[in-house]
Amino acid sequence: MTPAGGVRRYATELFAAIQAASPETELIAIGGSAAPAGVSRVAAISPVPTNLGWCAAGLPLAARRTAFDVFHAPAYTGPLWGVHPLVITIHDVSYARRPEWSPHPGGVGPLRQAFYRACAVRADRVLTDSTFSKSEIIAAYGIDEGRIDVVPLGVTPMFRPDASVAREPFVLHVGDLHPRRNLLMLFEAVVDLARHEPRLAGLQLILAGKDLGVLEDLRARAASLDALQNLRYLGRPGDAELVDWYRRAAVMAYPSRYEGFGLPVLEALACGTPVVASNATSIPEVTGDAAVLLPPEGASSWAKALREVLLDVDHAHRLSARGIERARQFTWAHTADLTLRTYESARARPTAGR
Repeated sequence: MTPAGGVRRYATELFAAIQAASPETELIAIGGSAAPAGVSRVAAISPVPTNLGWCAAGLPLAARRTAFDVFHAPAYTGPLWGVHPLVITIHDVSYARRPEWSPHPGGVGPLRQAFYRACAVRADRVLTDSTFSKSEIIAAYGIDEGRIDVVPLGVTPMFRPDASVAREPFVLHVGDLHPRRNLLMLFEAVVDLARHEPRLAGLQLILAGKDLGVLEDLRARAASLDALQNLRYLGRPGDAELVDWYRRAAVMAYPSRYEGFGLPVLEALACGTPVVASNATSIPEVTGDAAVLLPPEGASSWAKALREVLLDVDHAHRLSARGIERARQFTWAHTADLTLRTYESARARPTAGR
């Protein structure tokens, strides 16, 4: 199976849950590749093979040939003209608020920033994953808070514990590798543990996700510390393999500086994996009291927190139990229900002509 990134998983799981919750609702995907089975598809071609060209021409022209009550663009951008009522999901605005952490070389340029803003401003309703992201969207684009609905994500049922799988002493990080994920600090914390705690000699940091320009620096740092053996890169595992890694990991570490939600954290909690994560941005909204939270910077603090989870069995078991219970609060059915309410709001109060 092709691994699902966060946005792809969002679109696939959300629309499948809407189908289940509201069978009478017809779903039509325009040129979409992330829609679940049973969704009708409308072919669309963009004269300019870029996201801007798609939103300026491909999507609006295809929409004119399609009858719909609400148009939902699930990933940051949408048609730039002629489509209402329009709902756009903006998962985060890190590219606008903290461009120095962008995974793109040189960050997101002025033209793309203006394009993202134009899409957001002309939407009738904006969906976002967390209260934190709502506040960031308001700060970035000046959108009236009454037009923004917070709809948390869900956790897919395959992410669940398996008592027959034994935990192994390694630190897992799941998510694409880029600057805001703060992985160099995490690696240094793992190396510190491996060198100064005899019971954790040989401890590894295992990274699962697409490399967006960080891996080379991590490997260079590992070489300089003579610690290449403490770093392992998996690439993007498929879903079944990813579930297995969550179940085997003694701890999942997530020292991200900025998140709109933090879906890997929720998946780890659902699998009963103890989580140590940063207390920044949206992450506390996801974890509640089910994880160890600490500031994203400070390798010594992270080493101490990881040591406690790795060596204190009772502490790890408490975190595991709280994580499973916390994750039960996040379902795609709930996400679908709230999203359908947003559709109704968009239909009732469109802002045509934006």
